[in-house]
Amino acid sequence: MTRAFWLALLALAGITAPGLWAPAHAALTLCNRTSYILYAATSAIQSPRSETQGWARIAPGDCNLARKEPLTAETYLVHARTSLAHSGPSRAWGGSYPVCVKDANFSIRQGVTQPYCTADDTFALPFAPLDNRGKSVWTMNFDEQPGMNMTQAQLAGVKRLLRDNGYKIARIDGAPDKATGVALADFRKKMRFTPADGNVELFNALEREARKTIAPAGYTVCNDSKEVLLVALAQKGGGKAVSRGWWTVHAGACAKAVTTPLSSDAVYLLAQRKSGASIVTGPERFCITAAAFEIQGVGNCKTRGLAEAGFTRTDTKGRSGYVARIGPVGLVK
Repeated sequence: MTRAFWLALLALAGITAPGLWAPAHAALTLCNRTSYILYAATSAIQSPRSETQGWARIAPGDCNLARKEPLTAETYLVHARTSLAHSGPSRAWGGSYPVCVKDANFSIRQGVTQPYCTADDTFALPFAPLDNRGKSVWTMNFDEQPGMNMTQAQLAGVKRLLRDNGYKIARIDGAPDKATGVALADFRKKMRFTPADGNVELFNALEREARKTIAPAGYTVCNDSKEVLLVALAQKGGGKAVSRGWWTVHAGACAKAVTTPLSSDAVYLLAQRKSGASIVTGPERFCITAAAFEIQGVGNCKTRGLAEAGFTRTDTKGRSGYVARIGPVGLVK
């Protein structure tokens, strides 16, 4: 396909051709040459302290400013993971250095020798060192195989998200084709885009709509309310039951409570406000505690020195992934 055909396809779909991506006066710019929407976190280490921040959202074929300050720390680390909007297993770009993060946007300062994540809403992910060659200004690219340039990544990203939204897209690559143009035109019509709506609005809508239907492997809880929620899960299997908690899920954020594909018929859910009032509850009784817990078995909670709470059933039979969405008044059906 010629570049002229590609530009015509983008014009039909309402996509603008990529231009200059790097923000002016950026110290660390992260660029996405993959077909996935990425969320990236970075850590600056200056002994004896570290400062980690995330998440910078980077659409395919685009760049984002990750750190504004000149890169003068001893070491920089980076990690990126794919959006929950994408179907199939999640992917990550990282290394072997564990760093504490949160599911929601965050900034964490702690000692570099601290062996574990202390806050109840933090967990460790493997980061990779950034080789900025001692320069105070640097641009890093995230890539996948086979490699693509920014123009190809943008079109491949549109194709992947269209497939995530149920459109029949044959190949995820950076080559233009008429079927993609037709699918894009249909999506823009459904979203009632105006002629002025471009790449930003397109990727935002593609991600938002895909997240309504895609259930990544495992069990994910999304908080659509305006307050922080504490979440616990329980499962039964093989004649045994186990309850676990608490995951802290910030307003507008999601937390992946089970990271492996589901194999049970149901997962039981409990969600509470910070005050302790339940926002998602049900008739199934499981043992809990006020602190973080993993409790084997049901019944005799009080005699075991435990509290008891009601969980609601979410049906997961035949699914490898499930997303539970919690709104202001409870579980969103």
